[in-house]
Amino acid sequence: MLDFLKNKKGEKKKPEELFTEGADAEKIFREGLATVTDLIAPSALDIGSNFIQVGETFAKTIFVTTYPRYLHTAWFSPIINLDVPMDIAMSIYPVESVNVMKSLRRRITQVESEIHLEAEAGKVRDPALETALQDIEQLRDQLQQGTERFFRFGLYLTIYGASKAEVEKSAQFIESLLESRLTYVKEAVFRSEQGFVSTLPLANDELNVNNNMNSQPLSTTFPFVSSDLSSSRGVLYGINRHNNSLVLFDRFDMENANMVIFAKSGAGKSYAVKLEILRSLMFGTDVIVIDPENEYQFLCEAVGGSFINISLTSNYHLNPFDLPNLGEGEDLRDVLRSNIASLLGLLHIMLGNITPEEDSILDRAISETYAIKDITLDSSIRIFPRDQIPTMSDLYEVLRNMEGGEDLATRLEKYTQGIFSGFLNNQSNISLENQMVVFNIRDMEEELRPVAMYVVLHFIWNEIRSKLKKRMVVVDEAWVMMQHEDAGSFMFSIAKRCRKYFAGLTTITQDISDFLASRYGKPIVTNSSIQLLLKQSPAAIDVIGDTFYLTDQEKFMLLECNVGEGIFFAGTKHVAIQVVASYSEDQLVTTNPEQILQRKEEAKEKAS
Repeated sequence: MLDFLKNKKGEKKKPEELFTEGADAEKIFREGLATVTDLIAPSALDIGSNFIQVGETFAKTIFVTTYPRYLHTAWFSPIINLDVPMDIAMSIYPVESVNVMKSLRRRITQVESEIHLEAEAGKVRDPALETALQDIEQLRDQLQQGTERFFRFGLYLTIYGASKAEVEKSAQFIESLLESRLTYVKEAVFRSEQGFVSTLPLANDELNVNNNMNSQPLSTTFPFVSSDLSSSRGVLYGINRHNNSLVLFDRFDMENANMVIFAKSGAGKSYAVKLEILRSLMFGTDVIVIDPENEYQFLCEAVGGSFINISLTSNYHLNPFDLPNLGEGEDLRDVLRSNIASLLGLLHIMLGNITPEEDSILDRAISETYAIKDITLDSSIRIFPRDQIPTMSDLYEVLRNMEGGEDLATRLEKYTQGIFSGFLNNQSNISLENQMVVFNIRDMEEELRPVAMYVVLHFIWNEIRSKLKKRMVVVDEAWVMMQHEDAGSFMFSIAKRCRKYFAGLTTITQDISDFLASRYGKPIVTNSSIQLLLKQSPAAIDVIGDTFYLTDQEKFMLLECNVGEGIFFAGTKHVAIQVVASYSEDQLVTTNPEQILQRKEEAKEKAS
């Protein structure tokens, strides 16, 4: 008998003994083979107090301990997008709302008791306690209504490097980034192994350092929230602050090319618009600007545009009675009626309060004024030479000789014979053939600014209707027009109709309350596919939040952001944006008084 079949006593081995010995031999054999684990395992593992060394790589784990009161969307994206090797783990534990409600009820009792005791002691109110009470009550309502859930949330980061110094430098940089957002971290001291394991893809939370958080702030930590507004064509509006991608967009690809810009003074709204203008000109877009503060002159002259100064003593004139040349399919009846309606709106602004009877007289007077020049609803004219168009003096004479029109003629006299006659009582002598045209109304009397903006916009609208071209019309300080219902109505009609003529209207304002107080303010916003919100003042943030349905985090961001930063809306998408320019662009579009003064001094030195 073979020896391996015998036991030590020389007896024949039983089958179970043979099976056990075979299994042991198989085990020993397997242990001698190289496995995948052996291939990927480090040569050594050194666990220190706050570092762990895996082979030749050092690692350090930090965890978040404190969050600010508000977390805006994608606040964690700058960390995720860092070019630093690290592992990030998020541990989320749902908590039953019933248990949370009991804890919140106890906490409310404590806070109310503290407030009551301090009031009895005659102490000054504590805003921290009142804010805490308000937050707890709001959270209780949301939990009770089911609009919020409660969670325990742990956020851990393990940072890697070739040396301890490299890891320490990366950790300090990440810590400073988080602290700038009022988010504070700590090192996993004497728990480096648990921290390392917690960030491995094993779903093990061995650190177990969690914070209470409800659904809304928790959703902001989701790492893939940035909208992409980069396309194959268009102009560069800025940098996407969520992921540092380019906000590259063509406004004419939207359902309409209108845009509104809201920002406080000095937030960079004119800077952003001038950048868009400069870049749009390169793509062959014509640009027309109504400039109330002489901010676009340098850019206009630099690109060879036409700078038209509108004032009481200017040699440039606009005739409100101008009619557009009729295009294909257009009927003179519709054009003439539309122009009469626009003139009525202008006269309401010029003459002040108009009664219904006076309004009817003005309607008949305007029609008769056109009829003097053989322009009636039955005319067959398609092209209207400017020297055959009536002027304000013609309307004045008609009113003077019309029953019931004497008072209106007297009120209109200052625009035909008085100090304001040079502005409105002449034939138009302006051309929009240049690619960029700027109408400057800075030197116009304050009383006449709404009138001037209305007349200029009416002239621009007639030109847009006469010739189909890709155009961008910019109305700066649009709130001036929105103070008058007729002017707001006219601007709204342009916002609705300019899409048909391949044009886009850009309205810019810093006085948001006045703009939105108009019955046409919000309709203009809703008829604009693109909106840009830059830094806001605390007085206006609630109005902006209600209009654009902003979250608390987005409102907080608009209050705290720097110049040139804000939120860019394009259709259903919106991103946090930072407006950027090259050095050459910055020199052309800057509105910084110090830079402008320096530029003028340099120009004088070169000239001398």
